[in-house]
Amino acid sequence: MKMKKLFWAGALVAVALVGFLLLRRGPASEGPATLYATAAEGPLVISVEEFGEIAPSQQIVLKNEVQGRVSIISLIPEGTMVQEGDVLVQLDVSAKIDEKDSQEITIQNARSALEVAREELEIQKNQAASDVELAEESYLFAKEDLAKYEEGEYPAKLTDQKGQLTLKEQQVKQAKDKYEWSKKLFDEKFISETELESDELSWKSSQLTLESARRELELLETYTHRRDLAKYRSDMKQKEMALIRTKKKAASAIAKAESDLRAKESEFRKQQQKYDKLTNQIAKATIRAPRSGQVVYANEGFRSREPLQEGQEVWERQALIRLPTADTFIAKINLHEANLKSVVTGMPVRVRCDAVPGKVFPGRVRKIAPMPDNERRWMNQDLKEYPTEVAIEGGAGEIKNGLGCKVEIIVEQYEKTVYVPVQCVVRIAGDSFVWVKTAAGDVRRKVEPGLANGRFVRIVAGLSAGEEVSLSPPLSESVAGTDTKLVGAEKVETEE
Repeated sequence: MKMKKLFWAGALVAVALVGFLLLRRGPASEGPATLYATAAEGPLVISVEEFGEIAPSQQIVLKNEVQGRVSIISLIPEGTMVQEGDVLVQLDVSAKIDEKDSQEITIQNARSALEVAREELEIQKNQAASDVELAEESYLFAKEDLAKYEEGEYPAKLTDQKGQLTLKEQQVKQAKDKYEWSKKLFDEKFISETELESDELSWKSSQLTLESARRELELLETYTHRRDLAKYRSDMKQKEMALIRTKKKAASAIAKAESDLRAKESEFRKQQQKYDKLTNQIAKATIRAPRSGQVVYANEGFRSREPLQEGQEVWERQALIRLPTADTFIAKINLHEANLKSVVTGMPVRVRCDAVPGKVFPGRVRKIAPMPDNERRWMNQDLKEYPTEVAIEGGAGEIKNGLGCKVEIIVEQYEKTVYVPVQCVVRIAGDSFVWVKTAAGDVRRKVEPGLANGRFVRIVAGLSAGEEVSLSPPLSESVAGTDTKLVGAEKVETEE
């Protein structure tokens, strides 16, 4: 409804200003006077007009990179021409400076703990190497003792026992032979009975010695050897297991020391990163100009309505300063959703600034945002406007950043076409009609309208140049029960 009212107001003003309309009155006897407009033929521009602001086409946006909310200590005046390296903004980070001093102590403690962990690891490695070496020697000795027993001591004892047995057997045989010989001599009375008994005793004694040697050999082979072999093998096995335990224990101690060292290294890095972050934050509190240019305060967004000033609190990532990086400019406008169907990137544009009267700057639509401006929509849910950028050709030295401007986007442009005021065309049941003046009175005629520019509507077919049409068509007329409405009003709502 609001757009329709605006349309009617604009239409009435247009009628008053159109110099080429031929206005005619009906006879006084016919009742109220009727106004007519002559269908004109000539150039016609279909455009969309929006108001906006001039901005640099390329610029550097300097933001607050200090975390949290901080206050501005000093601020360079807006409009100042600065050189690269000049201080633009100084933020209050006294709390972070105090935190940095405390963090230095924390880093020193973390560094000391790290050095202790490194030394402890070296001690564990040396102790582990010593324990493993000792266990390896014990295992090696046990292994050599087993080999010495199996390959040296036992074969020597076995050979000795077998040699003793053989010797005892020879002694028994000799004693037996001597006893038998003595027995013959005793029978022949060459020796006494005492000598015979002595030889017999020697024979039996040698037999006992032989039997004892046989038992010792049997004990050696059956019991002593198995027991000694098992003992040596068990000792070697125990030494081997002790070596394995020592190695695992050493590895565990080293792993624990390494884990503690990694923890201390991680803690030291964490504290160092925190210190570096504080140092970086403190450095970012001084915002310097990355290049030469004119300072412009970046007052944008709902929360940035107040101009920047010293003592003001700013938040992280808030834009503070803008520095143009080029001599070319753009116009920033908000395009109403009703015009999205008509306006596309690349369309020609004419830009006018009140600060540069009589000057028209050409340009083209450079960018249309895919989503509407949420901040403006927050203030009015029914308002959907899309931020749009228009590249301006020229203007260096004449226009400046921040100037207000009027942007006219050329949607269609005709060198020669028929057109009438928008209020002359009425839509009835989906078709468009005009009331043409004839000798018999006003006659309704169907026409094919094109786009309207807010004042005039293009007639594609159904009307010729020079014909007169009513400026006040009968809106109250109904056809087959359908309502009527101005085509111009509908077109203006769509295009504007």
